[in-house]
Amino acid sequence: MPRNAPRTAPVAASVGWTFLSNHAHVLILLAQEPDLRMREVAGRVGITERAVQRIVAELVEGGYLEVRREGRRNRYRLHLDRKLRHPIEAHRTLAHLIELGR
Repeated sequence: MPRNAPRTAPVAASVGWTFLSNHAHVLILLAQEPDLRMREVAGRVGITERAVQRIVAELVEGGYLEVRREGRRNRYRLHLDRKLRHPIEAHRTLAHLIELGR
């Protein structure tokens, strides 16, 4: 998503559930804008910054995401060739998931 594109509001709490997890939402956002601040990710996903920190740590630990420091900011790199975790979608890669967000 280009920097000047309109921002989408977080999902209202009254929705109750969505088809994708917060992990997927975080990955899709970081694929679109690899230098987003965690605060910005939290606001767009509709979760706390602490939850984003936990998700990013889990994604790094799982080998799906790499964090690189550039000056005062982090830049995120996705490992698009990694297989998805659940047995139902394990035949797909992270690249397939990211395509959904485009």
